Amino acid sequence: MASNSSMVTNSIEDYNKAYKAGKKEYQSRLMRGELPTLAVLDEILPPKGSYSEIPLGLVQIPADQIVGTRTGGRSSAFASNFMPILRSNTEFASKWKSLCTSHQNEGIRDPIKVYEYMNKFYVEEGNKRVSVLKYFDAVAIPGYVTRILPPRTTEKENRIYYEFVDFYSLSGINYIWFSKLGSFAKLQAAVGKAPGEMWTDDDKLNFSSVYNRFAAEFEAKGGKKLSITTGDAFLAFIGVYGYDSLADKTTNELKDLVLKSWEEYTLRQEEDEIDLKMNPTEEKAPLLNRLLPLSSQKLKIAFIYEKTPESSAWTYAHELGRLHLEQTFPDEVNTVYYDSVTRDNVEEVIGEAITSGCNIVFTTTPIQVQASVKAAIAHPNVKILNCSLNTSHRYIRNYYARMHEAKFLMGAIAGAMTENDRLGYLADYPILGSIANINAFALGAKMINPRAKVYLEWTSKKGINAMENLKKNQVSIISGKDMVIPEEASRFFGLYSVEYEQKEKDDSAEENRNLPDDSAKDAEMKVRNLAMPVWHWGKFYERLIRTIMDGTWKYDDNTAAKKAINYWWGMSAGVIDVICSQNLPIGTKRLVDLLKSTILSGEFNPFSGVLYSQKGIIQDDPDRRMTPEEIVTMDWLAENVIGDIPKMEELQEEAKPVTAQQGVEENKPVV
Repeated sequence: MASNSSMVTNSIEDYNKAYKAGKKEYQSRLMRGELPTLAVLDEILPPKGSYSEIPLGLVQIPADQIVGTRTGGRSSAFASNFMPILRSNTEFASKWKSLCTSHQNEGIRDPIKVYEYMNKFYVEEGNKRVSVLKYFDAVAIPGYVTRILPPRTTEKENRIYYEFVDFYSLSGINYIWFSKLGSFAKLQAAVGKAPGEMWTDDDKLNFSSVYNRFAAEFEAKGGKKLSITTGDAFLAFIGVYGYDSLADKTTNELKDLVLKSWEEYTLRQEEDEIDLKMNPTEEKAPLLNRLLPLSSQKLKIAFIYEKTPESSAWTYAHELGRLHLEQTFPDEVNTVYYDSVTRDNVEEVIGEAITSGCNIVFTTTPIQVQASVKAAIAHPNVKILNCSLNTSHRYIRNYYARMHEAKFLMGAIAGAMTENDRLGYLADYPILGSIANINAFALGAKMINPRAKVYLEWTSKKGINAMENLKKNQVSIISGKDMVIPEEASRFFGLYSVEYEQKEKDDSAEENRNLPDDSAKDAEMKVRNLAMPVWHWGKFYERLIRTIMDGTWKYDDNTAAKKAINYWWGMSAGVIDVICSQNLPIGTKRLVDLLKSTILSGEFNPFSGVLYSQKGIIQDDPDRRMTPEEIVTMDWLAENVIGDIPKMEELQEEAKPVTAQQGVEENKPVV
């Protein structure tokens, strides 16, 4: 009897505490001009007939995502946090207290009935059960869920929701949410799942453990005060440290890493996360900084190469840049390089470089960005830069060059020189920047020759012979690899023209003319180089190092606020150019010089005016220029390009890591 009396007393105390919490929330929201009671689903649903209802069965519902009631009948009994606001002498209060006692004795077992709309839950049956369980800080509440699926729209929130619906169909996970498009697909990839791959029960359990551990530390440090979701922060965290490694972290290790990488989360609050530096900073450092440089010791700079200069034209170009630094700053700079660095040992190699005294590290491929960020967080006094485009990290800086400016000029040359209007373009990886290069080439060709068609071939695509395909189409001028390594005795680089000659065959000439495919196979090519795009990485590195030496490096950081810094310099900075061959007619050279001068002065942008893609109009304003961000993230092909952008599954294995890191967004609607 005393025990029952004690229970009654406790339930009265609990109701009074819940009532106070409800009134406090009610008044607080009222003062802010917000709805103080529960949201009502019937009041926010789209018109009847425009949505569908899908039963999901019995689901564990995250308690903090239960935000309202289906109808307005019970809305006024609760504050918006589901705490009661009716006095303790009401019938409602008596039922609440009884439920409270029942929960303390045996637990509330009966599932509630709810509707899910835009991943928020609205109670049809069980409002008081939700109130009691929320009072006792329940994490999840079992309930029978009916999903209300709204019509698709182009609004961001709607698009994110449909991405969630696809993710939920694979994982059954409803407790993580993102504020940016594409995040659910990134999470699917980050946990090691292929697109469309179902999650096992073990996958779900492991994810729940890892995510909840992170969420507890993130929110304990004040993560709820940020404008991003916990899911946004989690995706940023595993983007740096990897998903699989989190399970092995102790609580103290996890706390330390969450705190050290805090700027990665604050960065996600920015609508535009990246501060794209189109030209070198012209800000002058104070006189004292110029007289007394920030670094009195000699700079030691490490270059991290994925391949060797002897086997890779890309690595060779950066190696020329490193040698340029040593020649330009013989007394101030010492450089070292590490080649053949794989994804498996890149962290170890960067650590070795830092241990040896390097205070600046350049990692030269996009697949090294994750290791770069981890090293930068662990060594805040070391400046680390990664050669990639459109990468949003606060602890490192990224750099790339506007090669599309040179490709536009080469396209103009090709359009002027072709005799059959058939141009070829050999591309390597379908990554950010490469699509802009292709389109710039196509637009340059079309400006000079409206009939020009660009046959696009991907050298990284499985099961094709790119050159053979171009031969079959009798392409006369080809844009190939940007440069070759010294040991490779080849003229197949830059922009070159080809002439096909027939080998002698036993068949008659008339029969040969009727077999175009065989003719292409048997043809020999005469190659004549016309132009070559140049990456002046030496000038790029020189200008970056000068900003560190004279103290102007910090001005980029100050102007960027909390954004990631990406350097994307072009012809105006002297880091990109086109070298013309003596084989070009004088008139064509003058045309190139004229177009180059307009790009250098900023008078002309290759992506300006009315633009058409293969699928329709992209830009209909004759006076508009595409923004740098639109150029960087371009995922469409110009109307005079014959070809497509390959999917991940179509690529060779060696192309997949960099494409996964920097690939263009697939299936994005044309705007």
